[in-house]
Parts: sequence; C-alpha cells; structure tokens
Amino acid sequence: MRLILLLITSFLFTACSMDQMLVRSSVPLIESGVEALNHETDLDLAEDSIPANLNMLQGMIKIDPENALLHTYAAQAFYGLAYGFNEDNRPERASDFYQRGLRHGLVALEINGASDLKNKPIADFEKQVNRLGKGDVAAMFWAASNWAKWIDMHRDDPEAIAQLTRATALMQRVIEIDDSFYYGGAHMYFGVYYGSRAPMLGGNFDKSRQHFDRAREITDSKLLIPDLLQAQYLARQQQDRDDFHQRLTNIIKAPDDLMPELGLQNQIAKRKAALLLEKESEWF
Repeated sequence: MRLILLLITSFLFTACSMDQMLVRSSVPLIESGVEALNHETDLDLAEDSIPANLNMLQGMIKIDPENALLHTYAAQAFYGLAYGFNEDNRPERASDFYQRGLRHGLVALEINGASDLKNKPIADFEKQVNRLGKGDVAAMFWAASNWAKWIDMHRDDPEAIAQLTRATALMQRVIEIDDSFYYGGAHMYFGVYYGSRAPMLGGNFDKSRQHFDRAREITDSKLLIPDLLQAQYLARQQQDRDDFHQRLTNIIKAPDDLMPELGLQNQIAKRKAALLLEKESEWF
C-alpha cells in the first residue's frame, strides 16, 4: 500500500512538473504574441484577439501560479484591455480590469519577495520597494500603472486617493532603476502626476513638462501617447486651449507607420485624441 501511494504521489508530482515545464517553455510564444499585437493597427482586430489570449494566459497561471512573469504579463494585458478599449465607453468594466491587473502585478512582486504591499504600513511598504531590483521593474511598472488608473477613475473616493502614494513609490523606483523602461512609461506617469493638479495641490507644471519631454526623447517623438497625455492633463490644467488643440490635431494627422513596433498604441492615441477634441469647447 505504501508503495502504491508513493507511486501515485510520484506520478502526480511528475505530471504537475511536466505541465509547469510546458507552460514555462511557452513563454517565448507569449512574448512573440505581445510583439505581434503591438504591431497591429486595426483596433477592432486587436480588441477581438486580446480576450482569448488573456484567457489562455490565465489558464497557464492556474497551472503555474508561482510564475511571476506570467502574472506580470497578465497585469500588462488587463491594463491594455482597460485603457485601450474600455475606459472611454465602459468605465466600470475598465475599473474592474485595472483592479485585476493590479492584483496580478502585486502577486508577481509578492512571489519575488515583496509581501502585502497594498496593506502594509507605509514605512514598511517603502522599505520593501527600496529592496526591489532590476528583475522587478516590469511587475512594479504594470502594478503601478493599473493602480494609478484605477485611482484616477475613483478620484472622488478618499480611500482610493490615499493609495496614490504607494503607486507613485513603485513608479519612482522604476525611474531609479531604468527610466527608459517601456518607452519611458514612468516619465509619462509623472508627467500626469505633476500636470493634472494645481500647484497648491501638489502639481508642478515644470516637472510635468520635463517628464513628458524625457518620454518623447526616449522614443524620438514617435510614440504619440506622451503628447496625448500632455494635452489631456497638463494643457487642460493650465487652460492652454491652443496647446491642447495643436497636440491632439497633430496626433490625428501623424503617419500610421510612425512607429511600427507600437502601431497599436499609436492608433489608440489617435482614437483617444479624437474623443478629447470633442470635449474641447466644454473644457475651455
């Protein structure tokens, strides 16, 4: 009986290990899929393909739940689905996706040794964040991105706003380790962070502009998102209608092949720019 139990346990362990090995060997396919999706300029086709890929990714996570890289990819996927395809017309759905993306990002960081980042006292939180290194940059970035967007969608909730300190600390750590990560995304974060508030409330228009400029420098001004965010947040906060209008108009007129490796992001920027222009007379 003991021998039978040992054989069964050994078989189950081997089967589990084989499944995990299969999942881990599939990671290059995920990376190739992300790269292919980023090249896609048909927004409808991109939106239709993301849910199936996300379901596959979550299935892989069930097989290998301690795989931080898979959780990081899930955090990125939920962010992209929320920001690119739901935030403007289905905000409640986007909010849910940002929360799910945040959970995956935090799980990835917990697997790598940073535990309970959402609830720890802020002093303990900062100590853990300061111990995170280069291998944690992607998880920090996508966790903070989801976190900040969820907060932005709940800006009337004091408990949500109170969490901004944690998201900002994670993104500041990204800046310290690799400020060019994901095409200067952390600089776009701080461009919004400093540009979306009046100076008396912690805003700093000069710092905002510097961060947006650095993001454009990293991408040689071929990624349209920095101009989109600068118009949406900084120009609007400064009540600079001319800058708002000019930046958004230039985005819409930009060539579709400006940055082929990020064709999807630029098409999303174009669509969002058109939606923002529709609000110009309301905001100015």
